Amino acid sequence: MDFLSIAKKRCSVRSYTGQPVETEKLEKILEAAHVAPTAANRQPVHLIVVQSEEGLSKIGKSANIYGAPLAIIVCADHDKAWVRPYDQKQSGDIDASILTDHMMLQAAELGLGSVWICYFKPDVLREEFKLPANLEPVNILAVGYSAEGLGDTNRFTTQRIPVEQLVSYEKL
Repeated sequence: MDFLSIAKKRCSVRSYTGQPVETEKLEKILEAAHVAPTAANRQPVHLIVVQSEEGLSKIGKSANIYGAPLAIIVCADHDKAWVRPYDQKQSGDIDASILTDHMMLQAAELGLGSVWICYFKPDVLREEFKLPANLEPVNILAVGYSAEGLGDTNRFTTQRIPVEQLVSYEKL
């Protein structure tokens, strides 16, 4: 499957079957994160894989993961992040986002659904998982087998702004 086909296949899933994600598929998802680029190759990201009922319940105190059997808490490590010298912007949240995107696309290729969750209580997540001060939870990736079916790969023509509105070209 080519890249655009995988990207169009991926959709946000908010209802999952009870089927657990196989270890082999989880390993491929984590490998996709491992090969993702980061600013200056600093790799300022830490992933917390949560599959146990107890762990998923802890996440449930902070966020709705829609019954997913697997959640990956994606954290930026502020001790490792590259800092842009002009304005002190840290790359950690950007790097965490790139890793998350790689994992979502890999999940889609494997026939799994996922949803990127940013609507969560970071203080609760930090407390429940005893995160050190340098780790900032950026998002949670819920993963599992979709109970909703697959997204319409043609939905982008009606659900997105036209490319002409998205892109501008420099004027020479």
